Amino acid sequence: MQPWSAGSWKVPRDLRRMPIYGGIEAGGTKFVCGIGSGPGDLETFECATTAPRETIARVVAFFRGRQVESIGIASFGPVDPNPASPTFGFITTTPKPGWREFDIAGAVRSGLGVKVAFDTDVNGAALGEHRWGAARGVDAFVYVTVGTGIGGGAMIDGRLLHGRMHPEMGHVRIPHDRAQDPYPGCCPFHGDCLEGLASGRAIEERWGAGGRSLPPEHAAWELEAHYLALGLMNWTCTLSPQRVIMGGGVMQRLDPAYVQNKVAALLNGYLDPPEIVRPELGSLSGVLGAIALAEALK
Repeated sequence: MQPWSAGSWKVPRDLRRMPIYGGIEAGGTKFVCGIGSGPGDLETFECATTAPRETIARVVAFFRGRQVESIGIASFGPVDPNPASPTFGFITTTPKPGWREFDIAGAVRSGLGVKVAFDTDVNGAALGEHRWGAARGVDAFVYVTVGTGIGGGAMIDGRLLHGRMHPEMGHVRIPHDRAQDPYPGCCPFHGDCLEGLASGRAIEERWGAGGRSLPPEHAAWELEAHYLALGLMNWTCTLSPQRVIMGGGVMQRLDPAYVQNKVAALLNGYLDPPEIVRPELGSLSGVLGAIALAEALK
């Protein structure tokens, strides 16, 4: 598969004779749009996340005239994924300027006149990995992304986990030894929640350099693995996952097996830790999961 470039798209083969679906991974930095029925026939388009109206116009232009059956959106959040809610399809209390209380599903639906499925970006990535990737055949697992922020999605008994809204795994509270780590945390809502202490933004603010610039032996990685293991212990005890899939840019610098060993040490023999692995679909988990959301509408 050829990589995509920002603002452009390529058609790998003629898809006009088979049903095709659209997927949108709506991220805080970029939107990745896809058309196809899975990894084998996926074509993609990428654009920067700017103002809502401008970004959606680019997305609609990509899909217009393509005759997709339906479109799935896997969006950054928080969002309202409840179809019975009057604000279904909205991005809600995000701190991202311009996107708070924005009806992203409605904007895509009105722009293209097709049915739209909607969920979080991490639930979408979880669904993609369950359908085509590292969670095939696994009915209870957690997908966690560790990047600029931290988010998590879960599937229990073969169903994506929802409730009053959706999981917000990045905002669990974890022990914070301020003598060892005086950094106060970067979360604008909670300070030193898991995202506030272990996200990519936290690494950069704490150490004065992004994770990609820090060498493998830097103290940042031991502290990062410790914080992530604390979060994983919480999810292991509450959701009992068989497997945890950890993606995102920060996890490219950490060995999942090393994090798994730290979880085992924290559990101290009370439970066995879940298997911790990388996503098999890589950066395509989210957009493929959005396509799987769209397929489920038929």
